[in-house]
Amino acid sequence: MSELKLGKLPDRTPVKIAITVSPDLNQALREYAAIYRTTYGEAESVADLIPFMLGAFLESDRGFAKARKAVSLDAPVEAARHRRARRSPELPSTTSQEE
Repeated sequence: MSELKLGKLPDRTPVKIAITVSPDLNQALREYAAIYRTTYGEAESVADLIPFMLGAFLESDRGFAKARKAVSLDAPVEAARHRRARRSPELPSTTSQEE
């Protein structure tokens, strides 16, 4: 089997998480959805907006990014494989035969 530059893709199966929010946060989320609709001309449910809001929050949190980089959350072998896949140049196969 040849080794590809791109490592195996991670699991992309959606995970459903149920949360309970305060009445104030619920109201703010509904207002955000209304402003989103006014801004972009398309209605999106609060449930559809929340994953993108959380993603944007995590991407903008520099403290989180720094801590995450310092302490890898992946298993050591998996993290090494992803680093190697991103950095290593493509090597020629040693098992191929010339005709």
